[in-house]
Amino acid sequence: MINIILYGCGGKMGRTIQALVNERQDCQIVAGVDVNVCENTDFPVYHEIASIAESADAIIDFSHPSSLPFILDYCKTRNIAAVLCTTGYSDEQVAEIQKAAATLPLFYSRNMSLGINLLIELAKKAELILGDDFDVEIIEKHHNQKIDAPSGTALMIADAINDTRNNEMKYTYDRHSRRMKRDKSEIGLHAIRGGTIVGEHEVIFAGRHETLSLSHSAQSKELFASGAVNAAIFMNHKPAGLYDMSDLV
Repeated sequence: MINIILYGCGGKMGRTIQALVNERQDCQIVAGVDVNVCENTDFPVYHEIASIAESADAIIDFSHPSSLPFILDYCKTRNIAAVLCTTGYSDEQVAEIQKAAATLPLFYSRNMSLGINLLIELAKKAELILGDDFDVEIIEKHHNQKIDAPSGTALMIADAINDTRNNEMKYTYDRHSRRMKRDKSEIGLHAIRGGTIVGEHEVIFAGRHETLSLSHSAQSKELFASGAVNAAIFMNHKPAGLYDMSDLV
């Protein structure tokens, strides 16, 4: 039985994870952390992670980037793993995660969906074959409550494509103020916010007289919750290092 601390237990993803774990026999949530009051939970909820008295095997974090230093400090003190699912980390915070992974087992992915990670592999393959004869544009759609834009997943896709081009490509987020032709080295990223869209991502490879499109649509937050819980179980007894979905799948 894997004991889990759920950071951000009062949010939408936190509640989804609770419902999912309640249906499983291989793990349980022993404590939660949230800045808000959380009712109807089967575990104690703390306002600060440092106050937790229960022992755990892993932390699942679906909260806010500002929580990162507290989570890493707690993991160092207790010598436990963390599954970092929060989006919107700055480049400095990502570097901090990479540094901490030298002494801690950390699982970090900007998207916990198996389908998205398959899309990324297909996009990398497409870029290798199509090259700079095709322009790359990424469109992402999310609900109207999402704060960060573009999504962490859109950036994850862009980074993967850029890696295949030796990081020679640049990201363009806004063209309305620009009066110039599109540069071949661009990856365009476009964010749409509206309604209750769970998450949709499309990668467009636009060439001369033909277009290739790869897309993924998330229909429920449960797929992200399932990925996070599976990652927490996967991380049990793992040595220090930085893990992601490619290790899990």
